Amino acid sequence: MRYALHAEWTKLRTTRGTGQLLLLAIVLTVALGAGTAKAVTCPDLGCGEDGVRLPLTGIVLGQAVVAIAAVLTVSGEYATGMIHTSFAAVPRRITVLTAKAAVLAATVAAAGTAAVLACLLAGRYFLPGNGFTEAHGYPPLSLADGPTLRAAFGSVLYLVLIALLSLGVATAVREAASAIGIVLGLLYLFPLVTHVVTDPAWQRRLAQVAPMTAGLAVQATTGLDHLPIGPWAGLGVLAGWTAAALLAGGVLLHRRDA
Repeated sequence: MRYALHAEWTKLRTTRGTGQLLLLAIVLTVALGAGTAKAVTCPDLGCGEDGVRLPLTGIVLGQAVVAIAAVLTVSGEYATGMIHTSFAAVPRRITVLTAKAAVLAATVAAAGTAAVLACLLAGRYFLPGNGFTEAHGYPPLSLADGPTLRAAFGSVLYLVLIALLSLGVATAVREAASAIGIVLGLLYLFPLVTHVVTDPAWQRRLAQVAPMTAGLAVQATTGLDHLPIGPWAGLGVLAGWTAAALLAGGVLLHRRDA
């Protein structure tokens, strides 16, 4: 495993496209989060906005780039034939997949932490000028606050789970365009279907099982009683999707030819 981890880290570190995509994910996440924090105002007491969630809005966009980067870590090797070299060096394919998952998770966690902290700093800077003040019930954003810390940590974990979900799908599908289409469809089409459905009960059920809607519930710090699913339970739903994707990818990787 140690050799496999070193090999996967070397491949990830020396593949320029992956690093550029993760950097782009950070930039887009912070840009959208800061823009949202700067644009939304709270003129009155109890304006109903979630002051912590606003600057973390950029996760909705950044996750797409993270997913693409994760898919390419597998599909890129299949496209170039490098996967044969990987399996020749480490014959146990599940070990290769485990090493890929571990290295990818650590890298995305580092990138996600940088993005989330930058978003919260932007929120701390912009929100008070837009009326999100203590007088309106919004203390300055601080990781010393339990709900804020949970939203921040949960957002990083959310990005890691999205990356691992994408890795599992890419391992099962192999082809980049198909894998990216499946992952982005799971993330963005579920919420669209939820809005199309008119039955409130079914809207709630779909929101409870949709990977993005359920997973991002971890960012909520207000109105928790009105959420379709609780913060940690929602992240658990995403973890279930991720585990299923990795299991499917692992089984197919083990059974079929490279």
